[in-house]
Amino acid sequence: MKRKITCALLSLTLALPIAPASGNDLNLPDFGDTSSGIVSFQEEQRLGELFMRSYRSQIPTSSDPLLIRYLETLIGQLAQHSELRNRNFHLIVAENPTMNAFAAPGNIIGVHTGLFLYSQNEAQLASVLTHELAHLSQRHYARRLEQQRNMTLPFYTALLASLVLAASGSGDGGMAAMAATQAAAADAQLRFSRQNEQEADRLGIETLIQAGYDPYAAADMFEQMLRASRYSRRPPDFLLTHPVTESRVADARARAMRYPRTLKEDSLEFHLMRARVRVLQAESPQRAVQQFTGELEGDSLSDDASRYGLALAYSRAGNASKAREAFAPLWQKDSSRLTYQVMDIDIDIAAKQYDKALEKLQTGLRKLPNYYPFIVRYAEALMDSGRYQSCADYLSQVVRDRDDDPYLWYLLAEVEGLAGDVLGVHEARAEYFIQIGIYDKAIIQLRNALKLTNDNYKTALLTERLRYVEKLRSELNY
Repeated sequence: MKRKITCALLSLTLALPIAPASGNDLNLPDFGDTSSGIVSFQEEQRLGELFMRSYRSQIPTSSDPLLIRYLETLIGQLAQHSELRNRNFHLIVAENPTMNAFAAPGNIIGVHTGLFLYSQNEAQLASVLTHELAHLSQRHYARRLEQQRNMTLPFYTALLASLVLAASGSGDGGMAAMAATQAAAADAQLRFSRQNEQEADRLGIETLIQAGYDPYAAADMFEQMLRASRYSRRPPDFLLTHPVTESRVADARARAMRYPRTLKEDSLEFHLMRARVRVLQAESPQRAVQQFTGELEGDSLSDDASRYGLALAYSRAGNASKAREAFAPLWQKDSSRLTYQVMDIDIDIAAKQYDKALEKLQTGLRKLPNYYPFIVRYAEALMDSGRYQSCADYLSQVVRDRDDDPYLWYLLAEVEGLAGDVLGVHEARAEYFIQIGIYDKAIIQLRNALKLTNDNYKTALLTERLRYVEKLRSELNY
């Protein structure tokens, strides 16, 4: 059973001191020097790196390349209209059906997949994202960390231990441990200040308008959250870290009234991704087939999205012929759409027509070598078709540019094993465990790798990496 994140887990994890983004130099943020003013951008980046790893070690995250690509593109477009100077952000997509999003130090934006289901249109989704971009642009977390520079590393590592308990499913025990660590500091981390929230609301709506979206979308989304909270024992996670009141809704609506209402048509891509999330979160592919079949026979917000959802559900159920039948009208209408090209390839893979799929992927990668869904599908198709060495060679090249992607390291470890490269398995597994914050297992893999190599250069690299992880684990008291 997948573990669920609690609001306290999310908010309090942000307090963790975090380590380096790349390389083997260990330099944890120095929170003991209060003379240098606000936490530096470099410290924030290091903080964000380890936060991402810690988060991945506790919370199920999505590796779906299409969702990741869509959100990265949307956030990138919104960021161009924001006050965020450093627009190199990092995305976390949490496999969680709840309505939530968050920002963290180091330009990290997290989105729960459930946010797609609660957003009635792309403008509402964008309103939540622009709010989080505002928190980043105003460095609200950095200012909070500045107030806590006198807190010691043992405090944070003790807090992390309690968060692991909460993330493991024993919520009451985790919360009790957290309270024992330091309840007052925990409560302080739970919420932004009212001033921070007002600032994020104002800047978020301005960014929304500059990007061409409906200025009323933020107020509409707030109202939807309030309605959800009235009919639930527990309010949406977003409300717990971003308190919403009737007056806050009124303020957002009053701000929107200063601008003409923009009725920007939803992008089809939003509805396709919304359908995708519904399939991925369905009880079973068969249940998703029933839902989308019913929509196509009755009322649907988007017939194209419902048809896409039906094709995807059939594909995931292993029924390639039905998937192709459902998908055919979409393909005939717009075969140039990249999301449809991936769906066409996925149906080939479901039908075990690997040569056909690989040929299409090679053509796509020649045109768009950095298109993430093509990269992932090409590696998966090579592996599924038994081309293990080719897959290992390809992924070994890809991870040089994407060395912080745990899913790619996971695939590389799997295919190295299938190709019979035991040393390669240990190296790739070590990097995978580093990226998801499980340092003990990374150390075991690195030690195993050292036993298998006689090459002096590789021995030196592995030894350096091992020292880095051992020191990191020691500093964090794992």
